[in-house]
Amino acid sequence: MSTSMQAWRAQLLRFDGAGRPLYDSDGLLITAQGADGVRRVVDAGAHDAVAARHPGLAVEHLPGRLIAPGFVDMHVHYPQLDVIGSPADGLLPWLENYTFPAESRFADPAHAAEVARFFFDELARHGVTTALTFATSHPASAEAFFAEARRRGLRMIGGKVLQDRHSPDGVRDATEQSLIDTEALIARWHGQGRLGYAITPRFAPSCSDAQMLGAAELARRHPTTWIQSHVAENRDEVRWVRELYPEARSYLDVYRRFGLLRPRAVYAHCIYLDEADRRLMHETGTAAAVSPTSNLFLGSGFFDYAAAQRHDMLHGLASDVGGGTSFSPFHTMLAAYYVGREGQSKTGLSLAPSNLWWQHTGGAARALGLAGTMGTLQDGTEADFVILNPQATPLLARKTAQAGNLEELLFALIVLGDDRLVERTVTA
Repeated sequence: MSTSMQAWRAQLLRFDGAGRPLYDSDGLLITAQGADGVRRVVDAGAHDAVAARHPGLAVEHLPGRLIAPGFVDMHVHYPQLDVIGSPADGLLPWLENYTFPAESRFADPAHAAEVARFFFDELARHGVTTALTFATSHPASAEAFFAEARRRGLRMIGGKVLQDRHSPDGVRDATEQSLIDTEALIARWHGQGRLGYAITPRFAPSCSDAQMLGAAELARRHPTTWIQSHVAENRDEVRWVRELYPEARSYLDVYRRFGLLRPRAVYAHCIYLDEADRRLMHETGTAAAVSPTSNLFLGSGFFDYAAAQRHDMLHGLASDVGGGTSFSPFHTMLAAYYVGREGQSKTGLSLAPSNLWWQHTGGAARALGLAGTMGTLQDGTEADFVILNPQATPLLARKTAQAGNLEELLFALIVLGDDRLVERTVTA
């Protein structure tokens, strides 16, 4: 028997490939380290059945606790850590008054490194084990992100922002140099350990045609990279894009014309899409990063879950810090529930608690093109997981003790949970 095996006994939540929850009130999770140094799930399920297959294995018993897949944040800006909670009249004034001044400081490698350390500490405190992350337009910001993620052995994806127009001094980059820097960062970091690179045009208005075409060419030359950007976040932004690209059918169509829709392409928000846009998302394998706390905070609008489901559009949950108001997956899932319920501007629906959880774990992994790699605690997947304490606060303890089934338990954790619920974050 491998001496690298480790085992944990607790309540256990996993997901199958279709997003169905698998729950054991007395479960056992067994992991082992592979030749590549990454720890993966060897076996998981009901305690008695799994233990019988691995006699004599030492087990860490965690009575009352719940083991679940680590959370996956599909869209977050690590340099906006200090922008959380800044008041503004909407997205564009918020960018001008807070975001761009904060991001201009990331030309300093020491500042970028300090924020990166705090950022990863904060993710771990909230149970987030993987994130698709924007840096800034400064190569030093991406270097700091990747160096700290590699030091911690994390599965993280990120990239230097591209923005060569309609941006102030201090964050605006130069077209040709921005593409040279991006390719150098891909060569240095993509596929190193568990790291991945995301080609990152900030959003269509901030990038010249030459920069967008260059980004698409990089994506073609490096097909295993990711692409990340923003689309259709609020009405003012949509109007601006219509003025800049009158020939495009829609905001999303701008990215299609430049060749930036494909599997592993992720666009944040996706609020003001129409049926043709959603079909295009599905046909190209492009995913939406749903950012409910940000959309509510900035008054942007409501993601249409019913329409996304109707078109089988890939989507998952995201904090969108610093427009988002919390790193907490529980706050994000609760906000997504509110957004789903809103029925004045779209079809309202109640998202099942297990579905909300799936959107922030295995569903997000699937949207990122990483199904079967992480996010479910299925055999062979990377062993990133959280140990949750449903008794973390008096009200949580009282409410979870009354849960009659898994959906009631998960919903209590979503509604009442925060960082205190996360007792430990374990990464592979």
